Amino acid sequence: MSGAMLPVPRLGPHPDRPRAYPPDRPPHLPIRPMWLCRACGAPWPCAQARLLLKAEYADHPIDLAVYLSGLYHEATHDLFRLNPHDGPTPRDLFERFVAWGPYRRSVVE
Repeated sequence: MSGAMLPVPRLGPHPDRPRAYPPDRPPHLPIRPMWLCRACGAPWPCAQARLLLKAEYADHPIDLAVYLSGLYHEATHDLFRLNPHDGPTPRDLFERFVAWGPYRRSVVE
């Protein structure tokens, strides 16, 4: 076994959403610490996870914003520890985790 081991994820918010839909399919949850989708392999939150999260939290947008912000913090920590030199930037991770969420505003108002 190689001496390079993946960092152990911290005990921040547990990524347990979105729920599997349909229930007999693998859920679109992240594999930590790489933050890839378990179901499709895309960077998490993948397009399907975003749709499911928006539907699941439709009546609770503040809860979704808090959940995504916590996972953004955890992902930033995990991904920086995995690759501190050429991993995603904080701005890229913000766009990936938070910016698409319930408080996204149009450029033109």
